[in-house]
Amino acid sequence: MKFIRNQDNSRKREDAELVADYKRSGDLEVLGVLYGRYMHLVYGVCFNYLKDEDKSKDAVMQIFEELVRKLRIHEVQNFKSWLHVLTRNHCLMALRVAGRQNTVSIEETFVENTEIVHLDIDSTREEKLTVMEKCMQTLPDEQRISVDLFYLQEKCYKEVSELTGYDLSKVKSYIQNGKRNLKICIEKNSSE
Repeated sequence: MKFIRNQDNSRKREDAELVADYKRSGDLEVLGVLYGRYMHLVYGVCFNYLKDEDKSKDAVMQIFEELVRKLRIHEVQNFKSWLHVLTRNHCLMALRVAGRQNTVSIEETFVENTEIVHLDIDSTREEKLTVMEKCMQTLPDEQRISVDLFYLQEKCYKEVSELTGYDLSKVKSYIQNGKRNLKICIEKNSSE
């Protein structure tokens, strides 16, 4: 791929230096060199989640496109860990979207059955989950990632810190503030 061609010349440069250079210059070749170091790992994570070679290759390119934007606005202490979290979140979102697109054929007799009351309960729960997903997307990235890892993936503070590269004290703050902001957003959107 074109964006890896200068990899040998820059191999000695540290990730942090390349991140700083990219943030300063916006040079895609610098980002390509950095991403090229971990592209095989990104593909492996994508394939592990998506279980499809072509979808995984597409995801690798989509993640690079995300990096073009996100790396310029985020403070990244440990690029490899941060990239792993970004990759995993990208794949999980792709799986969620794919799961929503599946259609289920329902026979008319099933729909007309008045004895099935639990459908209202399921639709209410689905609405709450949808509100929560939308509210998660409104959180600042640090809070959203930390809350996702801590509550949804059941990681401890230390694991969240290691995976994201965030300082341990910052992780605790991101989780606390993220939880509060999420609760406010859910309450606001549930009452509408």
